[in-house]
Amino acid sequence: MYVRKQHQWTDREEVFALIEAHALGAWVCQAEGGLIANHVPFVLDRSRGEHGTLMCHVSRANPVWRALGAGVPSVVMFRGPQAYITPGWYPGKAEHGKVVPTWNYLAVNAHGTARVVDDPAWLLGLLNRLTQAHEAGRPRPWQVGDAPADYIDKQLRAIVGIEIPIDRLEAKCKASQDEALEDRRGTVAGLRAEQREASAAMADWVQRAMEGTGPGGA
Repeated sequence: MYVRKQHQWTDREEVFALIEAHALGAWVCQAEGGLIANHVPFVLDRSRGEHGTLMCHVSRANPVWRALGAGVPSVVMFRGPQAYITPGWYPGKAEHGKVVPTWNYLAVNAHGTARVVDDPAWLLGLLNRLTQAHEAGRPRPWQVGDAPADYIDKQLRAIVGIEIPIDRLEAKCKASQDEALEDRRGTVAGLRAEQREASAAMADWVQRAMEGTGPGGA
């Protein structure tokens, strides 16, 4: 991933938090016939390996797990808040007109070599972790144990586990860091005026960068 200096994102805890908050990863791996892409919800184990380990499951009918060769690299892409940025928000548009649209976004690419885990106990543990992560905070959280045991056993036989120890993390936070300060302030105001959750989230990142508390700040 191309990352300019202004957009480099090196805060490990924030990068991990983005992966956990936007768990549906775009997983791309090389197979004999070319690239294979799948969109899969992942669990991140922060404690395993230098950069953590990603875990997921796929349908046993999905050919990807049979196509994985020894030592073949994978990349899983996670994307956070993103927003189109119009030059109409820039004071610079009226002053000199030398402005163009851009797109702000947060993205993380996790590189590693995937391996298959065809183990019911491992899979059950993964399902419990996935469920707990995404049911937490709900009024009546569903648990794997709420379903009949024989039904869960049948579901386990229909899936295969995937584990990807992360060898390398690439993280990018493009939040208007390379724009003029007044134009960045205009961007924050414009995003907040849209009154959308995604726009508000991006406005927060642009504001942090301006205040020197985010990637490429000040």
